[in-house]
Amino acid sequence: MRRRSSKGWASLLQRSLKAFTAPAVRAGRQATQRALAAGVRKLRPPAGAGLWWPGLAVGARGTRRYMLFRPSALPAGQRVPLLVMLHGCGQDASSFAQSTRMNALAARQGCVVLYPEQDRLANLQGCWNWFDTDSGRAQVEAELILKAMDMACALCPVDPTRVAVVGFSAGASMAALLATRHPERFGAVVMHSGVPPGSAHSSASALAAMRGRHAPAPTAGPHIWPPLLVIHGDADGVVSPRNAMAAARLWADAGGARALPPRTQQRGKRYPMDVTDHRRGRRLVVQTVAVRRLGHAWSGGAAGQPFSDAQGPDATRLTWAFVSKAWAQGLP
Repeated sequence: MRRRSSKGWASLLQRSLKAFTAPAVRAGRQATQRALAAGVRKLRPPAGAGLWWPGLAVGARGTRRYMLFRPSALPAGQRVPLLVMLHGCGQDASSFAQSTRMNALAARQGCVVLYPEQDRLANLQGCWNWFDTDSGRAQVEAELILKAMDMACALCPVDPTRVAVVGFSAGASMAALLATRHPERFGAVVMHSGVPPGSAHSSASALAAMRGRHAPAPTAGPHIWPPLLVIHGDADGVVSPRNAMAAARLWADAGGARALPPRTQQRGKRYPMDVTDHRRGRRLVVQTVAVRRLGHAWSGGAAGQPFSDAQGPDATRLTWAFVSKAWAQGLP
């Protein structure tokens, strides 16, 4: 039997290593390029004339990143409104800004927009842990969002009487939790496709709540909560539309409001919507917008973005119209 020389073995080993490592190197290079591209996309400012910069909110029990949008043409010497935008699962601050196009509206209206961002170490899907009140994780995240708001107020001339929290999906559920636990910080709240507070207290009960099987318990006595806008698609297969009705009942009961007859509205070829106001006297406590044929997506959002349906009525414009009226009427 002929023996292979040590030089031959070395050559064979070198060729084998090259054959094995070349694909791995290519795969690693491609993964690095994808990660860098994602980072560039994240920092690339969404549409809207202004500054778009990252920040970090630091609390006693953790940290959270955020993105902040400040229009380039804010009125000199005046305090301006603040919108706090809470993204849904599978989104981040940048993708939520792209989907809602809220920065473009804020640039026109002279409004600062804050986008707190969930950490994937806290939730693998990027969901806010709105349901985890038994363990305290929901409260910790709420506190960090408030810290991010404090940072925005320190960096920009924010009017504390004109602050609204707006959320989609898990972000909507967290927005409602914030508004009920810290009502003094907000003049309005918008829930788009979310679950009302009190419907779940752990991850085990969250899924049933999303399906509309766990309604929140009635509130004890009246509460002074900020006015609520609820937007929900009647074809939502992720978060049941029953949650929209439950949220409206919760707010209406807390505010002593009654429902007025619904009215149907449609603009052009967009999906029609059924709008119901809940009022106490002349004061608007809750407004619900049930969008026909809309699934689990931001209504009227940018085409091509995940969780975004361009055919729906423009939820961004509806949000601004609602919060502007809520700020004008003030708290009771």
